[in-house]
Amino acid sequence: MERPDDPSLERHFKGHRDTVTSLDFHPNMKQLASGSIDSCVMVWNMKPQMRAYRFVGHKDAVMSVEFSPSGHLLASSSRDKTVRLWVPSIKGESTVFKAHTGTVRSVSFSGDGQSLVTASDDKTVKVWTVHRQKFLFSLNQHINWVRCARFSPDGRLIVSASDDKTIKLWDKTSRECIHSFCEQAGFVNYVDFHPSGTCIAAAATDNTVKVWDIRMNKLLQHYQVHSGVVNSLSFHPSGNYLITSSNDSTLKILDLLEGRLLYTLHGHQGPVTCVRFSREGDFFTSGGSDEQIMVWKTNFDSSSYSDLLKHRARETNAMETKARCPPKPTHPPPSSHPIYEAGDFDAPGNIVNVEGRRSPGTPSEDRIIAQPEPSALHSVTNTLAHIVGQLDILTQTVAILEHRLSLTEDKLRECIEKRGPARHSDM
Repeated sequence: MERPDDPSLERHFKGHRDTVTSLDFHPNMKQLASGSIDSCVMVWNMKPQMRAYRFVGHKDAVMSVEFSPSGHLLASSSRDKTVRLWVPSIKGESTVFKAHTGTVRSVSFSGDGQSLVTASDDKTVKVWTVHRQKFLFSLNQHINWVRCARFSPDGRLIVSASDDKTIKLWDKTSRECIHSFCEQAGFVNYVDFHPSGTCIAAAATDNTVKVWDIRMNKLLQHYQVHSGVVNSLSFHPSGNYLITSSNDSTLKILDLLEGRLLYTLHGHQGPVTCVRFSREGDFFTSGGSDEQIMVWKTNFDSSSYSDLLKHRARETNAMETKARCPPKPTHPPPSSHPIYEAGDFDAPGNIVNVEGRRSPGTPSEDRIIAQPEPSALHSVTNTLAHIVGQLDILTQTVAILEHRLSLTEDKLRECIEKRGPARHSDM
């Protein structure tokens, strides 16, 4: 019997004609956007039987998609060297600008929705205004393709990952590289900030996932849980979990507080190329080379983290004495979603309705499961795991205190600057 806190497959979409490269939920959870090697951007409606929109405009593979924080715009970047800003509605209107001289691998909004950061095979990272897509500045120290670039939650920093085997941290105001993290064994496919802004996580071609502290420039955690290239990752908004996708056909949910693997998810046939949590963290979505998009319900976040730990602790003895059967597979609903074809819309409203069809190659039932990772099988390992968990919790606590101290110092500095030079009186 499937436990209530196991992730479960909720929806299944099929409409792309090639590998799905990128996914993002609309902030209001009514839509899901996807990009693909088939050159299309699709916007799926989360309500059953609602039509999906296919936006046609890019001349080559779409590499990245992301909704603006307000949800009023959808950005996409492409191998055709352009970025498009779409209005995610039935009309599918968009503005387009040539952003780079090479493939634009990634596009992402700042937290306030005012800026865009793009990363390209032309070895540069560029920052733009969303209003009128005005170019602001370029970051030029990478010496190979730049695969990913993201703003920090507060918008003060930018992180970028390149095939030159470095992850660079940039100060947005000074436009200077303030640190480089070097990866010796492989390239980094994807990098992102922890919700606290104090750490970054990197998904690499050497099958590893690493979490770095950007204040001390120190490696905090190193996971070797995949047997294939890690393509993408996403932090849960609580900051307690990290989900990763890999060429080994699996998704992994990592418990960052305990520093261990929590779940392995099966379902895709072939490499899982992208993954993303929703803004609230109650859902996540995955896409792959099998052209399929899956929407999963997180479930384990329905109770508090401490409740989850207690729940799992109660099962430890049972799991040690009896091999637990895998959860009951969830059968994906047939993909019979009608699709709108939306073009460049030189003539607004020129929409072709494509009749929905049942998707061939729907994953077999026995592969769509959420598989909890077994707990320690003997007391020594269990004790060590507990110690590691306590140390990680202590590290997180210290990090939070340091972050609060930094914020206090910033506020104090602002107050001093506003009041001007202090007046000195004779004692």
